[in-house]
Amino acid sequence: MNGWLVAATLLLAGGLGPVVWGVASGPLERRVLAQNVGTSVVCLVLLLLAQAYTRTSYVDLALVLAVLGPAGTLVYARLLAEDLEGAPRHANALTVVVASLAAVVVVAMCLATGAGRATVKLVLIGALLVAGNVVASRALAGGFPTKGAADRD
Repeated sequence: MNGWLVAATLLLAGGLGPVVWGVASGPLERRVLAQNVGTSVVCLVLLLLAQAYTRTSYVDLALVLAVLGPAGTLVYARLLAEDLEGAPRHANALTVVVASLAAVVVVAMCLATGAGRATVKLVLIGALLVAGNVVASRALAGGFPTKGAADRD
């Protein structure tokens, strides 16, 4: 058992418990947000397991999940826009936590991997995770504010 496997186990145990609770209970906004966080946690666990077991195919799975996870959240946000309209807007702290965790895991893996194509793929996955979480949480919070929206309020 190495440190990467321990980190993956801790992240899976500590991250998936609240995600399952968030998906199983509470208002619709929390369920959709928990689904988005769940895909990010599983993506990071796959990256850590790829390093622990030296399996590059896990990195490819993480890349696919980094693309499809936030896209799924955006689909939910679009389909459930009317139901999410009156929901409170409070996903900022969770977005910062998930984005920070993604940055820490990706930087640690880049340092362990060294320069090369694998590092470029890891940076791409990290950028997709951070950008995907920011865009998906803003979509759940009602979208990005526009200049005209400030004048109407």
